[in-house]
Amino acid sequence: MTETDPVLRALAHPVRLKMLNLMWPGPLSAAELARELGISHALASQHLRRLDAVGLVELAEERIRRGGRERRYMTVHGSPLSDQREGAPLLAETLAHSLRERAGRRAEGGEGVTVDAELWVDPRTWEDIRVRLAEIAAELHDAARSPHTPDTVPVGISMMAFPVQDATPPER
Repeated sequence: MTETDPVLRALAHPVRLKMLNLMWPGPLSAAELARELGISHALASQHLRRLDAVGLVELAEERIRRGGRERRYMTVHGSPLSDQREGAPLLAETLAHSLRERAGRRAEGGEGVTVDAELWVDPRTWEDIRVRLAEIAAELHDAARSPHTPDTVPVGISMMAFPVQDATPPER
């Protein structure tokens, strides 16, 4: 693998992406993340250290618990994903893994939206849609609550929208 951006490399693991989602609405400790994800405390700590090393999470609080110190981390808000170009295939593979896992847990009878498209639109339409998609994603993130908060439902969303190069060979 080439010299990929360390942030992108940290994001390129489905467990770390899931951790970022879980810590978005509020701080969680490695122990809480381990329980939520069904992984060992050691593995959760390892992933958390990797996210912390690249600045994707920050220490939100430290408290004494059972005679020890519990550090709780929170996702740093903002999206380092949107402008990733060099590592887009790596990121797409991680998102695809997350999507496959979530699709397998789709709620019976749960309504959703599924779209796959490669369309030709004018630049003004693309810019308007791109901004609106970013606003919808921000609105969803703003509405996020801690896992298992009463009167909430878990929702999955994976989205990449970007201009692509024309795959048509030039005419001779």
